[in-house]
Formats: sequence, structure tokens, C-alpha cells
Amino acid sequence: MQPILQNITKTCSGVILGKEPQIRLALACILARGHLLIEDLPGMGKTTLAHTLARTLGLEFRRVQFTSDLLPADILGVSVYDRNDASFKFHPGPVFTNVLLADEINRATPKTQSALLEVMEERQMTMEGETRKLPEPFFVIATQNPATHIGTFPLPESQLDRFLMRIELGYPDARSERSLLSSGSKRDSVENITPCIDAAGLIRLQQAVGRIRVADPLLDYLQNILEHSRRAPQFETGLSPRAGLALKQCAQAWAMMDGRDYAIPEDVQAVLPGVADHRLRGAHGASPANALLEAVLVP
Repeated sequence: MQPILQNITKTCSGVILGKEPQIRLALACILARGHLLIEDLPGMGKTTLAHTLARTLGLEFRRVQFTSDLLPADILGVSVYDRNDASFKFHPGPVFTNVLLADEINRATPKTQSALLEVMEERQMTMEGETRKLPEPFFVIATQNPATHIGTFPLPESQLDRFLMRIELGYPDARSERSLLSSGSKRDSVENITPCIDAAGLIRLQQAVGRIRVADPLLDYLQNILEHSRRAPQFETGLSPRAGLALKQCAQAWAMMDGRDYAIPEDVQAVLPGVADHRLRGAHGASPANALLEAVLVP
């Protein structure tokens, strides 16, 4: 499994230059069957990363540009009256895919944002009393601009908690940026990517993540992290049980990417910022995940 995962990371790194740590985190999120939120300034490669991951994993990919006038039906689908059959026929929306890219999700109104709550949690959608299952695998990769930008609607806590992980790409290092300036944008090369795996293969990898051993001492470590986040005065709110499960699953995925069949505290620490930062609220404006990480580092 490790050679396949290394090949996926290498392929993505050929398009998203100098961002291997972020690519590994994104892949760990997908292996843990979670949804990914990428937050950064415009032009940092958020959409390109999402498209690259979908192509590399051999998955069907659909993109929805979120705007203030976008409606829930534009995402989920709509029933249209068919005069020939004298009945309503459901036309599936773009959510019926393997990878849904919700581009600039925080530019849509809260009503439209909430259309994703059920599909992200249950991997199904209910409309007009009928429940329809989504394809497997299914996950959402959402991008958002900083909340201080004009025309954004902050995601509510219930929506943020649906995302297993949030990452930032940041500016490229000097070497990667020079390569980008010399060769031009890599976006055109995304369509030429040869998939490293297919949907069935990804499902097998996701199932293998659940078999990564997590010993009782590591479960104690995870519980201590959760308890500290709930009791420490520097946090207004602590991590939920769902966040604890997310932390465990991402640690298992990170261990598998490193070629181990067991998780260790360093796996938890590697994924902790991505899993915890958007779920915690710092009391004094500092990065809550970094403060939590410093408190729980193994000596």
C-alpha cells in the first residue's frame, strides 16, 4: 500500500510544487473518509489541488462555484414535471459524484451552505420525502477565502465540524516559486494526469485504515488531548467526541502512509493542527491548535 500512496503523493507534488506536507495531510483526510476544507488567499492553488487529487485518485469530479445567489437545488438537484408521463422526474445535482469541489464555499448564503449538512454527514440526500444515496466513495473538498474578505458568510460551527480537516497552502518557497515562474502554471497538466488508483482501490485503502492498530496507551493519549482542550482556560470551547474520532482516524491514515500497521503519538501530533484548529476557539486570538499541540507534545 505504501508504494501506491507514495506514487499518489509524488504525482500531486508534480503539480502543486513545494507543498508535500499539505498534500500528505489532504490524502490522509481522504483515506480517513473525511471532507477537506482548504482555506487561503485567492491564487494559492486551492482549486488546483482539489482537481489534482480527484484526477490522481481516478474519481469523478464536479465543481460548483459558490456565489451569493446559489440555491440549494443548484447543488442537490430538482424535480421537474414531465408532461409526457404526467409526473415529476428528479434531475440529480452535481452532488451526485465522487468528489464535489465547493469552490469559495463561504461566498454562499447560510441557507445554501446548509444544503451540504446531510450529504456530508450521512452521504445521502433527502428531498420531497425520498432519500437518495450518494456514490461511493464520496467526499467534499471545499475552498474558502479568509473571513475578512468582502462578500463572505462565515461557516457556522455545525458546518465546520463536518470537515474532518482544514489546511492552508501558504506561499510557495523560493525554489518552488522560481520553478513556477520559469515553467508557467501547472493547471493545464492536471488533465494529463494518469490516475494512480481507481474508486474501488481507494475504498480498499480506506478500509485498511480502519485496521491500523491503536493501542490502549494511545487511546489514553487521545483522551487526554480531548480533556485538556475542554478544561484549559485558553480555549473557549473544547473538542467534541466527533473530533476525537476524526483525530484517531487521521492518525491511523498517517501511520499507513508511513508504512506502519500501528499508530503512534507522532501520528496524532502530525494531524492534530489540521483536525483541531477549525474546531477550537482560542480565548486570546492565538492559533488554538498550536497551543494545544504544545501542551500535549510527548517529551
